[in-house]
Amino acid sequence: MQVTIDKNSGYCFGVEFAIKMAEDEMEQSEKLYCLGDIVHNDMEVKRLREKGLVVIDREELQDLSDCKVLIRAHGEPPETYKTAIKNNIELIDASCPVVLKLQHRVKTAFDRMERENGQIVIYGKKGHAEVIGLTGQTLEKAIVVMEESDLDKIDYTRPVTLFSQTTKSTKGFYELSGKIEDRIKKANSNYEEVPFNANDSICRQVSNREPQLQKFSHENDVILFVSGKKSSNGKALYQVCLNENERSYFIENETEMNPDWFRPEDKVGVCGATSTPMWLMEQVKSHLESMEESALPI
Repeated sequence: MQVTIDKNSGYCFGVEFAIKMAEDEMEQSEKLYCLGDIVHNDMEVKRLREKGLVVIDREELQDLSDCKVLIRAHGEPPETYKTAIKNNIELIDASCPVVLKLQHRVKTAFDRMERENGQIVIYGKKGHAEVIGLTGQTLEKAIVVMEESDLDKIDYTRPVTLFSQTTKSTKGFYELSGKIEDRIKKANSNYEEVPFNANDSICRQVSNREPQLQKFSHENDVILFVSGKKSSNGKALYQVCLNENERSYFIENETEMNPDWFRPEDKVGVCGATSTPMWLMEQVKSHLESMEESALPI
């Protein structure tokens, strides 16, 4: 059996940067707090917790003072920074540069939309950490949409500026953008008088993985997609694999593998989400190779 790890899988640079900052800080500090899971992967969260990283939520942040708190790659709304100043908290800001740039763009567009009686619309998952940071730039006035039914929240007689959560599907963004444009045309006899500005703010480190995974899935007989169950990026990328190869399996770690999935002559590809550490994919590969030696039929 030939087992290959997809060289394009693993952390995006934003997540890698955040984890490196956390590890560097923990070498100097007895305790480091992190606002939310640093990455949507329970195995990596557990590894870092054992090194001294303490995960807290926003309510717990209010009660902390005189300590260090890491902001993960997803970014945070302005309110978090105000709390830190008030409580004398030192923030270790590991926000992804792509997310920070998007927050600035959303804030600038919001200020303009306020003057023009317009609306900010964000294509993303309501409650997702990155989306919370983005809506915070708009005084929580942004309209978050994900499904077609969400589009009913928009007033199509007023200007619309659309952005996307950085980890969403490019295809999904352009489909949604087209539907918004169609609704503007239907709602206005002269639709050109209602400005619509669609901003593709999807991170290409994420979106470029789709064609790479399609190719990788086609080249292998079996795909083991390794990801945390909380990762929305993981769910989307796994679907890309499954659409290309019906023998694709979503696993969180090596213990979830089933020997019945494999044949001795199979080429097996191991890949993962932008939140999947390389060490975990290597662990899956090693476990599969040991399974082949001990359990798979000859």
